[in-house]
Amino acid sequence: MRDGVIYVARGADYLDLAIRSAMSLRARAPGVGVALFTDQAAVAPGLFDAVLPIPEGGPTPKLASLPESPFERTLYLDCDTLVLAPFDDLFDVLDRFELAVAHDVRRTSALIREGHAVDPPYAFPQMNCGVMLYRSSPAVAAFLADWQRRYRAAGVGRDQVSFRDLLWQSDIRFYVLPPEFNLRRVTMMDAWEPLDARPTILHSHRLLQHLRGAEARLDDLPAIMAAERQARLEEWRAVGIEAPGAEPAAPFHAAEAAAGRDAERERARGELRDRA
Repeated sequence: MRDGVIYVARGADYLDLAIRSAMSLRARAPGVGVALFTDQAAVAPGLFDAVLPIPEGGPTPKLASLPESPFERTLYLDCDTLVLAPFDDLFDVLDRFELAVAHDVRRTSALIREGHAVDPPYAFPQMNCGVMLYRSSPAVAAFLADWQRRYRAAGVGRDQVSFRDLLWQSDIRFYVLPPEFNLRRVTMMDAWEPLDARPTILHSHRLLQHLRGAEARLDDLPAIMAAERQARLEEWRAVGIEAPGAEPAAPFHAAEAAAGRDAERERARGELRDRA
């Protein structure tokens, strides 16, 4: 098929998540091809058009699988995603661009500002690589191969660090997707007006929190919305802020400054330990 979605699931738990995501995809985009790369032998037939082994030799299952997509135009989805709406024309972005991704959230944090070989400006943040649209072309093949090399050289578990470096230095034609195609911060919907956006692809770590020690498994958007609203309140309180007040932007600036002070104190403690 020309257009399709791929998942990469290593282990039974991630296969379970991929199946849940693919079911939501089939319900809203039934005409799109779906392929699964996995190390699991028993995958029930019917949901996936192709079940393929994870290629050997790659630095991660994901980075090894991306170049092996069976589709001409591919949408890669992490397993902790749910499809909320049809996306019939999303692949048409690739008529003009070779690659499309969305910005990550928490962009003032040290985690998301981290780089390796280069230091792009704040206005060029890490992209979230859990939703990636790309086409089959020599330029993309070279890009993905370079990403594997840079990932190994960086020695960092998160592939977004090396991806940001590469994207900054690459000449590849890429597009930044609107946030509704990689909806990380679901509470954005609390601020959107009726015709602002069409929530399309939910991508939330809450979908796999039961694999990280949480008691509850969250499996749909309403449950995730409730959890994220509570988490937002708790995070503001953690930096000593209860409400935005008269200056709505001020709390964000204060939170970033506090995080910077914490990071500086941690660096200072590390220097003292090194001297000792």
